[in-house]
Amino acid sequence: MKAIQIDAFGGPQNLALREVADPRPGDNEVLVDIMSTSVNPIDWKIVSGAMRSVIPVPLPFTPGADAAGTVIAVGRNVTTFAPGDEVMGFIGIAGGYATRAAVSSERLARKPGNVPLTEAGAIPTVALTAWQALFEHGGLRAGQKILIHAAAGGVGSVAVQLAALAGAEVIGTASGANLDYVQSLGATTVIDYGAEDFSRRVAQADMVLDLVGGYTQDQSWSVLKPGGVLVSSVSQPDIVRGRASGAEGKRFSTRPDGKQLAEIAALYASGKMRTQVDSVFPLDEASHAMSRSMTRHAKGKVIIQMANQR
Repeated sequence: MKAIQIDAFGGPQNLALREVADPRPGDNEVLVDIMSTSVNPIDWKIVSGAMRSVIPVPLPFTPGADAAGTVIAVGRNVTTFAPGDEVMGFIGIAGGYATRAAVSSERLARKPGNVPLTEAGAIPTVALTAWQALFEHGGLRAGQKILIHAAAGGVGSVAVQLAALAGAEVIGTASGANLDYVQSLGATTVIDYGAEDFSRRVAQADMVLDLVGGYTQDQSWSVLKPGGVLVSSVSQPDIVRGRASGAEGKRFSTRPDGKQLAEIAALYASGKMRTQVDSVFPLDEASHAMSRSMTRHAKGKVIIQMANQR
């Protein structure tokens, strides 16, 4: 099989395509013939070495948290999947930039029938991140007001759709070029962060989903109502600022969850949600795919596909 590997931490130029041994599935694992994966910020943060103290990884290392493809073998304890099943999953922090991977069956869900395998690789990590942020950590309910930063990005695009389906009033921030796109996902109001100060447009929000950090996160406290919550997947909110504003801050890391992903897949299958593909690169151009993601200006997801890389 083929896989992207790095031997040393650094930039996308360190990604190298290699021939490696096929993995063998353990008793509780599924061997997946991968058709697509996608680039997530965690990929290039690990590759850069910035996460070494938090997520130590052995070298050589194959990035890739997402995988979508076809089951070709199952471990002896696996009863939920069989060879030929088309699946997708947040497989962990490694292994997706490859043509095959052995994955715990509990991390997988069946691919929605109306979503091509090439696009399915864009769903798992961002969808689980958005779901867990909104409902597990934010407790979002119908009738509440939520501000979603980076609403045109991978997680933001999913979060806007989920929040709108839940009956919330959705406000998003995005670049001027993406205002119509975010509105088409279900946002009531979209603010051009390059032209306006969102803190002057938004007040009494029940929840802020922060996917940016830094100054944006700091300013977000001012738009929350007392008892509101600021949820971030990128950095720990300032507890002191939260207390001063009467709101709560939560930082979380996404966990793999096949059952939860199956619930989300049903929404895609029903047509209530859709994927947005920014760009597609072959596996041997993974460095270009990562560079595109690193611009932070992708609309939706950057996909890596394995066609012609067998």
